[in-house]
Amino acid sequence: MKKAIKWVAVIGGGLIVVIIALLLIVPMFVNLQKYKPEIEKQVTKATGRPCSIGGDLRLSLFPWAGLTFSDLHLGNPPGFGEKPFLSVKAFDVRARLIPLLFRELEVKRFVIDGLQVVLERNKQGRGNWEGIGKPSEGAVLEPAEKRSKDREPQKGLPLEALVVGEFAVANSSILFIDDATGRKREISQVNLRLKDVSLDRPIRLALSAAVEGNPLSVEGQLGPLGKDPGKGEIPVDFAVKAFNEVDLQLKGSLIEPANRQQFDLKFETSPFSPRKLMSAIGQSFPIATADPQALSRVALKAKVKGDPQSLAVSDGDLQLDESRLDFALNAKDFPRPDVSFDVKLDRINLDRYLPAPAEGKGSGESGQVEPKRTDYAPLRKLVLAGSVQVGSFTVKKAKLENLHLKVSGKNGVFLLDPVTAKLYQGTLTTKASLDVSQDIPKTSVSLEAKGIQGGPLVKDLTAKDFIEGVGKIDAVIGMAGAGPDTIKRSLNGKGEFLFRDGAIKGIDLAGMVRNVKATFDLAKVGERPRTDFSEFVIPFTITHGIVTTTHAALTSPLVRLVAAGKANLVDQTLDFRVEPKFVATLKGQGDTKERKGIAVPVLVRGTFSSPTFQPDLKGLLEKGLREGLLPTPEKKTAGDANEKETQPSPSKALKEIWKGLKSGH
Repeated sequence: MKKAIKWVAVIGGGLIVVIIALLLIVPMFVNLQKYKPEIEKQVTKATGRPCSIGGDLRLSLFPWAGLTFSDLHLGNPPGFGEKPFLSVKAFDVRARLIPLLFRELEVKRFVIDGLQVVLERNKQGRGNWEGIGKPSEGAVLEPAEKRSKDREPQKGLPLEALVVGEFAVANSSILFIDDATGRKREISQVNLRLKDVSLDRPIRLALSAAVEGNPLSVEGQLGPLGKDPGKGEIPVDFAVKAFNEVDLQLKGSLIEPANRQQFDLKFETSPFSPRKLMSAIGQSFPIATADPQALSRVALKAKVKGDPQSLAVSDGDLQLDESRLDFALNAKDFPRPDVSFDVKLDRINLDRYLPAPAEGKGSGESGQVEPKRTDYAPLRKLVLAGSVQVGSFTVKKAKLENLHLKVSGKNGVFLLDPVTAKLYQGTLTTKASLDVSQDIPKTSVSLEAKGIQGGPLVKDLTAKDFIEGVGKIDAVIGMAGAGPDTIKRSLNGKGEFLFRDGAIKGIDLAGMVRNVKATFDLAKVGERPRTDFSEFVIPFTITHGIVTTTHAALTSPLVRLVAAGKANLVDQTLDFRVEPKFVATLKGQGDTKERKGIAVPVLVRGTFSSPTFQPDLKGLLEKGLREGLLPTPEKKTAGDANEKETQPSPSKALKEIWKGLKSGH
């Protein structure tokens, strides 16, 4: 028995010696150069791209199985440039063979040096990467159903252990060429290194590159992967620095990436400037804002969890310039998205982020281009529910505080109900709806505002200081279309503006009654005219973008007036006639003097930005003749043979009225 064991040991040891000798000797006698044409042929057949290996092939089998080669080129299909699709300056891989018998992979070295990839899109829009790996002509493949049926389910890597000493991709680059535009973009100086590569320890990663000459780096660790990679929880911890602007921290875990594909991550960016970032990559900033300093500071952090069917964002914190936004979001069922959100914003001046106003447009020109037709199909699939709170909100220079709104929608119909806010010491309550269930969107708005200080509001909105008073607004308005001009022409609705205990600045209606010349004389100097009122009410209707009022009324200590006319929102023009009625006494206002005379109608015309006020002299004359307010007709003397009344001419009558008005009687 002992002899048998001895002979087995001798024979086994001899076989091992022979195998080792063969592993050492065979590479010395195998001329791989002779097989280079066949290797190139097979690679060409497999990739569909011409392949060439310029340097020598070297093979080693013991103690490390290794393969090295240099100067590999994988060409382009016809119709592309001369630069190869892929080239490798040098490749070196070495692994132990014996551990493979025990399902252990031990790699001493895996190094790719000088990898260059050239991605080119020709003028027809086709990329040189398209179609790579297609089977050669004449190859017969099994039906896909049979291949999938015969293939066993994937059980993860068939390894008990993995150890890699050195893994590196060095001195590499990626170049993108667009023949249609002639533009080139390059990622150069790419260096990737992995350390401590194994199944039971975190893998350390270091990546550096230059994107259009700007530095990019990724450092961190992944894992451990575990004995069955892809089926457990894999920790992730990375730091990304880009273009001397972005500093991103990403930490969390990937949960069963091979099956459930879940992730639970937390990310945070240090403050950076989007404007400087776009400039660093050679791009113009894509958003034209009224304030050129807007979007100069952004910072973001949040927790993100999800899988292929759902996404949850919590503890969101966005800092945008001087604003801060806290947010949370949940989304599921992506083919028909079901989204809920909660947003809290401390303050924002939206005017900074809106486009700058167009220059050189007349008052009657919209300056707007109707947008292309929008596809609302995605919105019809969306299910939405959320709430928004804003501490301070500025838009078109109007200021709102404590803005709260709730939004809901499905099947293309979205509701804002309610919307509440504090507005210039008053309150605003609004309901609105957007219906995109059809190709032409429809919008309706109902609003109620009360206790509003009208002067500051109007001054902020129009940059005109022409009214004071406490306002109340009730309105219901509907519109359709997408472009500004279309919306204006489709406006329909009704409502009422009511102001109490205020004044109209820039016009003295009482003065117009007493002294037409003094009031309308452009050369008049002194204190700015004004008309105080106890109540100013404007009921209105809107029909196809034209606002009409037939009985707007102002109650003043000295005059009462009624106004009628229209404002065209499309061409922004005014056409109103104000009919004042003189109050005979100012009792209660510190004046008991009797007043009499003719009230002067006022025409308000022009544009929204430059209204004009003129006396309606024609109406004044007609009223004077109609109501007998002209001077007493002259009579001939008794000695005149043709004694009779003589009616004054219209021009003479107008002069008499003007004379009476100037005298104040």
